[in-house]
Amino acid sequence: MTLHATGAFEVKATPLPPDDATGGANISRYALDKQFHGDLEAASKGEMLGAGDPAKGNAGYVAIERVTGTLHGHSGSFALQHTGTIGQGKLQLTVTVVPGSGAGGLAGIAGTMTIIITNGKHSYDFEYTLPETE
Repeated sequence: MTLHATGAFEVKATPLPPDDATGGANISRYALDKQFHGDLEAASKGEMLGAGDPAKGNAGYVAIERVTGTLHGHSGSFALQHTGTIGQGKLQLTVTVVPGSGAGGLAGIAGTMTIIITNGKHSYDFEYTLPETE
């Protein structure tokens, strides 16, 4: 059965030094620190890589974050994988639970999260499944 969670979150993105492996390419790195509220009460830490020129409406990013907290009464953790692009003013973003990443009461979690940004405020809409327990 698919479950549904919603709420708000705050995110802090801190620039990290460039990685020598990029060979001088214009790739930005950021440490992510988030606080989720609502149906998901959790904190997350992660890292993001980005390229392009968001000010001109063309960019892309990938990120991985580890979320730890409580989701509808289930305590544990899981990882989220982000893939996003913006081109010609159109944003395409996919945020998916990394298969097999769930631990504790969130072991076996699967799903996708939609991130909504309105007037500078962030919120989420999370559709997920958990294995049934007896």
